[in-house]
This record gives sequence, structure tokens and C-alpha cells, in this order.
Amino acid sequence: MTRLEEGGLTALVVDDEAPARSELRFLLEQDDRIGVVHVAASGTDALRTLENERVDVVFSDISMPGLDGMELARVLARFASRPAVVFVTAYDQHAVDAFAVDAIDYVMKPVRPERLAEAVRRVVASVTPAGGEPRDDEEKIPVELGGVTRFVTRRDIRYVTAHGDYARLHTDTESHLVRIPLNTLEERWAAAGFMRIHRSTLVSMHHVSQVRMDHGKCTVRVGTVDLQVSRRHMRDLRQHLLSRPAGAG
Repeated sequence: MTRLEEGGLTALVVDDEAPARSELRFLLEQDDRIGVVHVAASGTDALRTLENERVDVVFSDISMPGLDGMELARVLARFASRPAVVFVTAYDQHAVDAFAVDAIDYVMKPVRPERLAEAVRRVVASVTPAGGEPRDDEEKIPVELGGVTRFVTRRDIRYVTAHGDYARLHTDTESHLVRIPLNTLEERWAAAGFMRIHRSTLVSMHHVSQVRMDHGKCTVRVGTVDLQVSRRHMRDLRQHLLSRPAGAG
């Protein structure tokens, strides 16, 4: 039995401003997918609550005195049973950091009910298995190796680089050249979490472990490889981090 079937998800609202806590709690309590809503006035108070309560999702502000929301998320990442994290903030400059700590969503203040409902949907999708439904990431791509045709599963592909009319598929341990233009793969795989970060690079956001800004230059880390994000695609990446679906990169 899932937590939804047991009566809804248990949420924890963390915000140092009382009006913001009250409003967010009220909005969450109107959602049938949410059961119990706890509140905390700081990151430290949130950890005290988590010691005594089983929480499925934490809705946290970022800018707070003491232990801020980003630091709280890093602590939660070490939990054996980690609650989902949704940031609720008035500032968009933390989006890259939010992605780095694997937040499910990033909701801007003032909070609109329909936007919060979408965040809850993403949380539900992240904690509820879609039992029995065919997985879109099972697509297999034929590749030639020594005269033998093999199949690479799309979910194992970390990134793709362009080579003229060909594309090279990079997995954890090997790469394969296929006669498919990068533009074609970009269109075909966009819904599966692949994103163009450079005119010659397509990356699976599911495999991105780090996004780094350094002196105006942006890179993403996939495994042990750092891939450059072109200036042209930085805005798209930022927008993706602000609105990515649950479980996507």
C-alpha cells in the first residue's frame, strides 16, 4: 500500500516567515494528495521534526537564518530514507544549486495554487511507482560492433556528441557511432530527459550529477566527464532546472 492509499503524503513546510508558512500549509491542506502538514520555522526546527515524524516531502524556503534551505537539503541527502525536497523561494538564482541537491521542484513566490499542485504531482510521481506501465526509456538503439549488431538501451546513454551526419552515443564504459543526426535525436529524446547543451552535445539530464558555474562558464558533470554548456544554451538549461519534471535531470 502506498502512502497515498494510506491517506496522503506527509509534508513539512519550512519557512522562517510565519505568514508564508501559514499560506503554504493552507494551500497544501486543500490538496487531497496531502494528508498531514507539519511546519517548522527554521532548518534546525525541521530536523527536530524529522527526528520524530515520518515525512514524505519537505517544502522549504532557501534564504533562512542559521541552517538555510540548501544546507537542510544536503543534510536530508544523507538520510537513509530521504524525503523529497521542493524549494519555495522568491529568488530564481538558486536553481542550479537546487538541481545539484536533487530537489524535485523549484516553486517561485508568490505561490500560485496551480503551480503548487504541479509540484505535488511531481512529488507523487517521484514516490509512486507507475506499476505495469511500459517504460519509455526501454528504447533500444542498434549499433554495429565488429560486424555484429548489438542494442544499446537509451537509459544507459549518458550523452551524445555530433560527428557530421553521425552521432556518438556515450555510455558509462563505451561509445558507439550511429548514422543519426544529433538534431534528430534531440527531437526524438527530448521527452526522455535529453537536452542540448552545446551545438555538438546532447546530454541525459538523468545522468547529470553536477552543474557548475565558474567565471561565467557553465559545465555539467556526467560520471567523470565535464561537458561544456554554450552560452546559447545556458538559458534553456536554467529554465529546465526551474521546471524539470520529477525524476528527470
